[in-house]
Amino acid sequence: MEAKKKILLIEDNPEMRENTAEILELSNFEVITAENGKVGVESAKKVKPDLIICDIMMPELDGFGVLFILSKEPETASIPFIFLTAKAEKTDFRKGMNLGADDYLTKPFDDVELLDAIESRLRKSDILKNTYSKSKEGFDSFLQDAQSQTGMEELAKDRKQRHYKKRDIIFYEGDYANAMYFVNQGKVKTYKTNDDGKEYITGIHNEGDFMGYIALLENSEHPESAMAMEDCELSIIPKSDFFTLLESNRDIANKFIKMLSNEVMANEQKLLKLAYSSVRQRVAEALLYISSRENPDNKPDFKMYITRDDLAKIVGTAKETLIRTLSDFKDEKLIEISGRGITIINQEKLERLNI
Repeated sequence: MEAKKKILLIEDNPEMRENTAEILELSNFEVITAENGKVGVESAKKVKPDLIICDIMMPELDGFGVLFILSKEPETASIPFIFLTAKAEKTDFRKGMNLGADDYLTKPFDDVELLDAIESRLRKSDILKNTYSKSKEGFDSFLQDAQSQTGMEELAKDRKQRHYKKRDIIFYEGDYANAMYFVNQGKVKTYKTNDDGKEYITGIHNEGDFMGYIALLENSEHPESAMAMEDCELSIIPKSDFFTLLESNRDIANKFIKMLSNEVMANEQKLLKLAYSSVRQRVAEALLYISSRENPDNKPDFKMYITRDDLAKIVGTAKETLIRTLSDFKDEKLIEISGRGITIINQEKLERLNI
């Protein structure tokens, strides 16, 4: 049996609180009540309800204060929030929406109006709790949900799928950014070139990864180039669609940002480790990084294929130094080498090298 949805009702008027709670309980919701804003904030942090209904005009801490506090807490910021008010002034609506309220009900309201507002917000919340696979199908599913929430049927209508051959350039360092890229299939490297023409690989992007969005956010040129490491298919998301996802709907924007931020944090951590480690540590980190990207399920005997030139550029060392280090790792029974293929056989010890 599906668990009941939990609703936190914050209302200082006892009669209104009891009547509203009764309506909700009869509609098969689990109701937690709070008689003022301070108690409501404590209850929200403790029970983490599926939805909050809150009166505006309350002593000690009003509804605006409740929403402000909860919106600053990561665990409560995304809970749907509906205001109840005896006023219908536009200033109240504007202030509430600016703070992040999802809906507004003006007293007196009837049962149907209340339940319709709740069901609507819960449906949207359920969609936004969806997890999306790191694949073309997962990203398509996210865009379909975004369309249903924003009401913008044009979203992603012009999104193009493009195929690139191995070593094709997708964009150059210094090109002005006008789109974001999503890897449907294949593998792409991003790299920077120094004044001597030497390359340093800044990232390897596999199926389910985004590229190029930092330059879009900064309205700037691409800080790096991108090249197909093998035959690839990419989705190209126009700049207008990118900003639609960020600006048209708070909930969709939060979901989209989370999808992007995982990559930002991973890349920052990788680059920091590479910058301050020895060659042995950097080679170990690079191997572990590539393995985690290409073998997320940690399947045994997985063989990764990457040219020694590209691996040296990721590590930031000469090809000859890389080859010697790989040979040392092989002698130490950390990896096996078969042609271009590399298999990690002692991940635990390789990870200890990286500490």
